[in-house]
Amino acid sequence: MSHTPVDRADLQTPHRDLHSELGGLRGEHPGRARNPVVKVADLAWLEFEKPDLDRAEVFARDFGFAVAARTERELWLRGTFAGDPCMVIRQGPASRFLGPAFRAAERADLDRLARATGSDVRDADAPGGGQAVTLLDPSGFPVRVVHGAEQLPALPGQQPLILNTGTGGRTNATQRPPREPSRIQRLGHVVLETRVFMRALDWYLDTLGMIVSDFLFLDGQRGRGPTMAFIRCDQGSRPVDHHTLALHLGPGTGYVHSAYQVTDLDAIAAGGEYLAERGYRRSWGIGRHIQGSQLFDYWRDPDRFMLEHFADGDLFSRDLEPGWAPMSASGLAQWGPPVTRDFLGASPSPAKLREVLTALRGDNELDPARLLGLMKAMSS
Repeated sequence: MSHTPVDRADLQTPHRDLHSELGGLRGEHPGRARNPVVKVADLAWLEFEKPDLDRAEVFARDFGFAVAARTERELWLRGTFAGDPCMVIRQGPASRFLGPAFRAAERADLDRLARATGSDVRDADAPGGGQAVTLLDPSGFPVRVVHGAEQLPALPGQQPLILNTGTGGRTNATQRPPREPSRIQRLGHVVLETRVFMRALDWYLDTLGMIVSDFLFLDGQRGRGPTMAFIRCDQGSRPVDHHTLALHLGPGTGYVHSAYQVTDLDAIAAGGEYLAERGYRRSWGIGRHIQGSQLFDYWRDPDRFMLEHFADGDLFSRDLEPGWAPMSASGLAQWGPPVTRDFLGASPSPAKLREVLTALRGDNELDPARLLGLMKAMSS
């Protein structure tokens, strides 16, 4: 039996169909570095500073975290999966995001990073010990790469509900999801805003070996390159989260949100009801994203940091090339309520105006055309 050869350029994959009409054009950003310094294995944890650790712990438990460790000046939070903690909150004078920590695949990666960047390998200030290299990305965020910490054991988790799908499921049994916190399984990703998007993107690809899953570009400005990237770790043929880090161009430099995996849609919904009953504020949800496909629900903590419950996200191996799609508010979800101004960070304020003016006057990638394009995208 003979087979007609298939031109790879004509091959339509599910990823290509959903995320991009045409894929990348000739000469556009390839979405990966040819020879990165290292390839990080995953996002380890996120670091914050807050003045009130007691209040932070109350929200954390309501949101679904477990406490891995607590001292007078530090609160370490975890999920039910074995592995690294999800977050450390250090006591400080103001509420702020300090930066992400990534997990190195092997100890030798720390030495390679240290040599390439002129940094030192030091003991990691984390439960379970280990070592770390601390770097500074082009946006000014401290980025730690860690290895060797003792891994946390698994905790009991929420079991997924048995669903009737029309072809089978439950018999003689009712469905009553408990009204309780969504039990966090693990940290999924962090989203950051930056005025130096391309410089930051290339740094994470060149230094940490991450690869792009999807690019977003502004309407009429594709020739100027993307303004958002969903970036995953490169573990070869092993599937990983569609994005571990997302970067987008904007007038600010800072944390946008972080996302934490839970069991299923009922865990998201019942946990959301639990949060609402305790007076917390939903930012946007429940819905399903396009890039990444996650079921999502976004909440604000008492310090106004945005956190996401998610489930059923895409997993990609390194074989898939980046998708390309126009940036728009309506393109953020396949279904769900209309995106809110709170989620988009589009509520006008004197602080936001100062941020925009500072960005337009500075040496960065935001100019009037880019700003107008972003404003149009967030209202389309």
